[in-house]
Amino acid sequence: MANLGKIARRTFLIGAAAIAGGVAVGYYVYRRPYPNPLENELAEGEATFNPYVKIGADNTITVIAPRAEMGQGVATTLAALVAEELDVDLAAVTVEHGPASYAYYNSEMLAEGGPFPFFEEGVVAELMRGGMGAFGKFLGLQGTGGSSSVRDGFDKMRTAGAVARQMLLAAAAERLEVPADELATANATITHEASGRTLSYGEVAAQAARLDPPSDQRLKQPADWRLLGKSQPRTDMHAKVTGAPIFGVDVSLPDMLYGTVRMSPRFWVEPVKADLSKAEKMPGVVKIVPIDTSYGHGFGVIAENTWAAFRAAEAIEVEWGEADYPQDSAAMSAFLRDALAADTGDALRDDGDVDTAFADAPHDKVVEAEYEVPFLAHACMEPMNATARLKDGLLEVWSPNQMPTITRQLCADVAGVDTEDTRVHTTFMGGGFGRRGEMDYSMFAALLARETDGRPVKVIWTREEDIRHDTYRPAAMGRFRARLGADGLPEAVDMKIASPSTIASTLRRTFPSLSPLGPDKTIAEGAFDQPYTIPDYRVAAVKADTGVPVGFWRSVGNSFNGYFHESFLDEVAAAGGLDPVQMRLTLMADHPAAVKVVEKAAALSNWGETLPAGRARGFAFTLSFGSWVAEVVEVAETDAGIRIEKVWIVADVGTALDPGIIEAQLTSGAVFGLSSAIGQEITFTDGMAEQSNFHDYDAMRIHQCPAFEVAILQNYHKMGGVGEIGTPPAVPALANAVFALTGKRIRSLPLTREVDFA
Repeated sequence: MANLGKIARRTFLIGAAAIAGGVAVGYYVYRRPYPNPLENELAEGEATFNPYVKIGADNTITVIAPRAEMGQGVATTLAALVAEELDVDLAAVTVEHGPASYAYYNSEMLAEGGPFPFFEEGVVAELMRGGMGAFGKFLGLQGTGGSSSVRDGFDKMRTAGAVARQMLLAAAAERLEVPADELATANATITHEASGRTLSYGEVAAQAARLDPPSDQRLKQPADWRLLGKSQPRTDMHAKVTGAPIFGVDVSLPDMLYGTVRMSPRFWVEPVKADLSKAEKMPGVVKIVPIDTSYGHGFGVIAENTWAAFRAAEAIEVEWGEADYPQDSAAMSAFLRDALAADTGDALRDDGDVDTAFADAPHDKVVEAEYEVPFLAHACMEPMNATARLKDGLLEVWSPNQMPTITRQLCADVAGVDTEDTRVHTTFMGGGFGRRGEMDYSMFAALLARETDGRPVKVIWTREEDIRHDTYRPAAMGRFRARLGADGLPEAVDMKIASPSTIASTLRRTFPSLSPLGPDKTIAEGAFDQPYTIPDYRVAAVKADTGVPVGFWRSVGNSFNGYFHESFLDEVAAAGGLDPVQMRLTLMADHPAAVKVVEKAAALSNWGETLPAGRARGFAFTLSFGSWVAEVVEVAETDAGIRIEKVWIVADVGTALDPGIIEAQLTSGAVFGLSSAIGQEITFTDGMAEQSNFHDYDAMRIHQCPAFEVAILQNYHKMGGVGEIGTPPAVPALANAVFALTGKRIRSLPLTREVDFA
């Protein structure tokens, strides 16, 4: 890894502050648990053992899976962690999201926030991981993101199940007057084999909950797992296939009103003048209120039904102010290019002496390229929505969100109530991808609830409002050069990437009084943190704020740097006359996990075999969110354009808790990436997003989807994430396949700017 002295000093101030904070507060405070939020919400006959487990006298077992279920299967795997240690089948438990509570903090989401690749395990890197993880607890950050949910819950939720089981055994031992070690558990039943007597968990739950938790927790070894490591039926599947009302848009409350919003199409801009009279007189309209928040300015419409709210929002006559950022996509591209030229950036990786390596490089040994990607929307199938009720000083919000505690805080702020008087009910969500980590749609519902005299109001955005007021995946541009050695291998690589800062943009919307410190590593992640050993290797990040709000999009910076890094390496291999797979194997020889993934992908796809005319394959590898992933894409030329025929995916996730869910996430992540590659972009004219719906911002359709073949490896010694890892390699593998098929090296997305897809 890079010489630590060359990494920007202020980068370490963030980690140092987190570590020092942990020490200053004290080990005792760090270890002290947050109060169990379930204790105040128990039904009659229920007992709780910790924030993750409730058991009723009727033997009903409820597991709290406090991460957002947005289709990724996290509720199933988190519940299995508890069920495994409780010695019950997954079908025997009910799974709930649970309340917004600091007890459900996610420390893993911040642990990898430092400027270190996942494989770097030196003293400083580990100190920063520990400090950042501790900071996540101090913040009480309950959130779903960064492919961190299962990694964060792996020990916490198994321990919760094990503790509950031991307490149940202790209570049963008292009841039966036998030693606890003579008792066995299975299927929510405790058995004293010598006498044949049994007790259900429910019969002793109340007694057990009054006992002190054991000081030691004995967790099962993987060899003894019954559920973990095997594919499980999804706990949410029955509700989804039967159309149960589990999503945000399904919320229905007595005496409910309905609403929508119409926000400025130019970000951060206030209306110059507005005439609401026509809209206010429309049938069904109750009230139109101004919206003025850190997310922007506009109007909220309250009506007796959603259609009336939509029509009234369209009827508002308003003139918006002018944007103070580049007005169109061409100007934004020029802005990024100028930033690359003017700023050296923050070097997140700086091995060797790159400048000296290029100073005397022969012209014919230098490969140079410039790559660019556009803004992208999240385009969740379920549009943004939330329901809120403010009555008798209590604010309740029903929201399909990824950040319950922050949602609670910001909704309380705009509604003018204390956080202690705010309840957030997190529903299932029809897609998230990072978009539902934002608070705008929940805040707008809370604002409108102030105007409804205690009646609940369900606020649903139109699809057009959703697409045009996203927190987009940033546009980005990069300049790349490599010096080749006599053997064709790269001896020096210099990469500089310019992009708006996701961290700075997010803080502007959520906590505008805070200023981001240090470099934003998301600008260069997927480039600076890859397992390649090159003598002179520099990757720098340049912050370039275009004025457009940007946010966390599935795989974040890896989504574009995977394309930049792996497409450029493909160029380097071609220029050096090397096979792109063999070149990577040579460069990543110091990382056995990466080598095994690449070798497996090559073997699975029969890489190197002679293909029929009109067919070609491309390869890419990305380490992201702790998982090592290689993908091979095969394409074919047809009369209708290029067809994506097959994708091979190999991933080493360290420990595979549910292979079926992992495979589904790998393939869905690849489809997500391929969709962006073959046609998605958000463009701007006059400061406004041009796209508005699926007719001009579409995803891959079923007839376009390729066949998939997936292999899951478990070689690495640390667990990696799953939800986002299939996306980054998909785009460059496709681009490299297009090059192999057509000879066109496409350096900007979407690829449909230069080729057609069937």
